[in-house]
Amino acid sequence: MSDLLARITIDPNVLHGRPCIRGMRISVSDVLAQLSSGASRDDILCDYPYLEDADIDAALAFAARQADHPIIAAE
Repeated sequence: MSDLLARITIDPNVLHGRPCIRGMRISVSDVLAQLSSGASRDDILCDYPYLEDADIDAALAFAARQADHPIIAAE
């Protein structure tokens, strides 16, 4: 998974520091939004021909890692 996560870059000069795919101006959240709206991998790769299949895997791996934090409920 570390190879996949290496595809995710965070640079304050690119998209205001939002996590991006390989330094390009496509954010992880853009890829995730496409997937959650029902777009297939092929749809995304067709819409963004400079992306690679592994970039989609990287966005999913990044999201999984970000979501794996306990939530402490307020009492």
